[in-house]
Amino acid sequence: MSQNIPSSVNVFWFIPTHGDGRYLGTATGGRATDLDYLSQIARAADQLGYYGALLPTGKSCEDAWIVASTLVPLTRQLRFLVAVRPGLQPPTLAARMTATLDRLSGGRLLINVVTGGDPIENKGDGIFMSHAERYEVTREFLHVYKALLAGETVTTSGRHIRIEDGQLLYPPVQSPNPPLYFGGSSEAAIDVAAETVDKYLTWGEPPAMVGEKIAKVKAAAGKLGRKVSFGIRLHVIVRETSEEAWAAADRLIANLDDGTIAQAQSIFARMDSVGQSRMSALHGGKRDKLVVGPNLWAGVGLVRGGAGTALVGSAEEVAARMEEYRAVGVDSFILSGYPHLEEAYRFAELVFPLLPLAHAPERPAVGVNTGPFGETIANDRRPAAATS
Repeated sequence: MSQNIPSSVNVFWFIPTHGDGRYLGTATGGRATDLDYLSQIARAADQLGYYGALLPTGKSCEDAWIVASTLVPLTRQLRFLVAVRPGLQPPTLAARMTATLDRLSGGRLLINVVTGGDPIENKGDGIFMSHAERYEVTREFLHVYKALLAGETVTTSGRHIRIEDGQLLYPPVQSPNPPLYFGGSSEAAIDVAAETVDKYLTWGEPPAMVGEKIAKVKAAAGKLGRKVSFGIRLHVIVRETSEEAWAAADRLIANLDDGTIAQAQSIFARMDSVGQSRMSALHGGKRDKLVVGPNLWAGVGLVRGGAGTALVGSAEEVAARMEEYRAVGVDSFILSGYPHLEEAYRFAELVFPLLPLAHAPERPAVGVNTGPFGETIANDRRPAAATS
């Protein structure tokens, strides 16, 4: 196998702290994001053998750090991908939070570096910087943050961040720091990624477009003597047959009206995120342009910001499309599906056996047996007749 093609992949799931349900753009079939439900999803992902789980960030979500802290003791192996927010929190505080959660989780923390792409939400959080300034802050933030986690004493006076004798007294478990994940499609974002992070993330564009982006980031990192690995964020709708999967995709947006789509698209249009612009351009906000590649469907992006595409098809088709992404350099897949509890099981049961997983889940032997009425039972002995 080519050295440029990852030999194996990691598959993540998603903790829907902003809500979940059976349909998009409607309260019909919606589910509350309470602790019981989020715990069910986290435990399922852990038991099924997912490598980790992404927790989203923003004002529409429950706080990712608190949710992750709550779910850590309920899981055994699952890693949690949680966001730091340059410009919203100082790097010293972020480093202390990171080290603490990494220690308390036994080294199961991953860091998602998020600059924020919605100017309106940013202003509500007290961030009034331009797109370029946010990436300047991100670069300064990461240099201080990484140095603190590595045990250095930091004194610096940059354009945006000033620190005198900054120290971290309690180190993280992972050395020199938990892996840093980061996404952004602008030139400024790619420059930051090449210089500072471990894994570059992209949203689910067609494989050829993803390959072009990966080549660009890889070249920029290479000029600095660095190597960066790559991940992709996608939704997934997988069924035993292709026909069933596409019918499920249609059902997901069955209650979505044109007014809701128009309102969502107007919000996305105000953002200064290049990645969001690329996502929106795939479908143009129109229902008749949702198939944007083989088994790649943009229906989610009609009303959901950020990741807006889904792999749709049979297990074999979805695995084949994932193989195409692996062929261009993707080694990590951050997936989700509606509802997230059922779809976590469905994807793991149907697709995991077809993937070169780096985190092969344990598969305990299960004796196949039928009870007196044809049902499958969990032991290897038939129920004995009752005797007096």
